[in-house]
Amino acid sequence: MGEILSSFGVTWAKLIAQVLIFLIVYSILKKKAFGPVMAMLEERKARIAEAEKNLEKTRSELEGAENRAKEIVAEANAGADRIVEEANATAQITADKKLAKATVEAGNLRSKAQEEMELERQQILGELKGDFGRMVIEATGKVSGKILTEKDQEKINEEAVNQVGL
Repeated sequence: MGEILSSFGVTWAKLIAQVLIFLIVYSILKKKAFGPVMAMLEERKARIAEAEKNLEKTRSELEGAENRAKEIVAEANAGADRIVEEANATAQITADKKLAKATVEAGNLRSKAQEEMELERQQILGELKGDFGRMVIEATGKVSGKILTEKDQEKINEEAVNQVGL
């Protein structure tokens, strides 16, 4: 084996010196470079794990918030539907009350109109009876040629009205 090493130009003294230098450099690097780099990598690994844990927590909180928002929207929609139904019911009740009031007012107006028509009819009939009686009395007076007393006029008036049906 010594021949192989010497054919490559390796001497034991140089090899041992290089191994010692390598071990010294390796121990210095381990202490000064590898340690802090490994610590930094471990710290970074821990931060990534913590960030992933926080991400999962945030994701679950977001899902919870979305579900709560959906519940709130559903409650608000239900409340709005209830308010609309109440408004429709109130509007229907108000419309029914106004219709009933209008019906009563129309009935009252109709009754008043019928009463007025009946009063006017009675008044016209009274005037007709008076005019008719006067005409009968005048005609009777002209035909009979005598002057009729109040009593005779009333009797003729009543008979004429009864026969005509006024």
